[in-house]
Amino acid sequence: MTDLKHTPLHALHVELGARMVGFAGYDMPVQFPDGIMAEHSHTRQSAGLFDVSHMGQVILSGAPMADIAVAFEKLVPMDVAGLPEGRQRYGLFLNDAGGILDDLMFANRGDHLYVVVNAACKDADIARMKAALEPAVSVTPVTDRALLALQGPAAEAVLAGLNAGVAEMAFMDVATLELDGVDCWISRSGYTGEDGFEISVPEHHAESLARTLLSNDAVAPIGLGARDSLRLEAGLCLYGHDIDETTLPAEAGLTWAIQKIRRAGGDRAGGFPGAEPVLGQIASGPDRKRVGLRPQGRAPMREGVALFAEAEGGEQIGAITSGGFGPTVGGPVAMGYLPADLATPDTTVYGELRGKRLPLTVAKLPFVTANFKR
Repeated sequence: MTDLKHTPLHALHVELGARMVGFAGYDMPVQFPDGIMAEHSHTRQSAGLFDVSHMGQVILSGAPMADIAVAFEKLVPMDVAGLPEGRQRYGLFLNDAGGILDDLMFANRGDHLYVVVNAACKDADIARMKAALEPAVSVTPVTDRALLALQGPAAEAVLAGLNAGVAEMAFMDVATLELDGVDCWISRSGYTGEDGFEISVPEHHAESLARTLLSNDAVAPIGLGARDSLRLEAGLCLYGHDIDETTLPAEAGLTWAIQKIRRAGGDRAGGFPGAEPVLGQIASGPDRKRVGLRPQGRAPMREGVALFAEAEGGEQIGAITSGGFGPTVGGPVAMGYLPADLATPDTTVYGELRGKRLPLTVAKLPFVTANFKR
């Protein structure tokens, strides 16, 4: 398609032999010549470099930080005012029914909030923030920076070779550090379950930084295919699949992201879209829950597979929202939603695949233990 946007690393992807696909309006690499399995394993064992420049980067500024935080808390059920400078937090935009409109990251960078939103949702998210926050708070999309992610157990050593300061960062810390001669906005976070960093770099220097990182034998380029299998093994939600506007946080297993101060009885309880249904469901428990699933054969079960309580007969009780082969696990893995009374590990349910019902075992998430640097 000719109307797809290009990231600043597009020419490099093509040079490296990537197979490109349309994703969220961008021409993106789904895999490189080594293939998805090798890319997945390389990230788990060493360090993988991802282009995530399609994501939306936004700065909220123009007012005292305390005022920006209070304003942003009207949009998310997270503790923004209590987030220390130099720290990042996971957040959710919700609708009035408590459904998830997007998940995001936000960081306190001293005099402004830095927000990163999903590519497919960024136009709607920016419009939502502008409508709710301006003119008191300025909402400025960042259009001149690329976003890279370096993930894996070797990520710290690789990046510390460019700036030793990254080694001082803990999980969810943010800092501005010079890499390869330019100031980069760095967070110690990612979407793989591994230790790693996300790096916002001026777009004119993105290819140079990527080449510098790839010149290290520990680093390989990684596409969207392995990004998906890595985050699935890590039990991480993909917006539009595992969570969407019909999903409430408690159903998705995301209540850990809603701090006590924003819950019933907290000093700043409620005051965000969907507060009543969201807090009500936290108190009473959801009727359905997101679960891990392990198909009992070798065949992966993918998104959309209907789930049943019995091998024959009965009504559909749920569906798979993400599924595929887990290279680290060595077999198929999936996530989906089940009634709360069936969402217990080791419960057997059945997925209907090509007219035949095959067993799956409910499994505890994540499938692969996270390796974050706490």
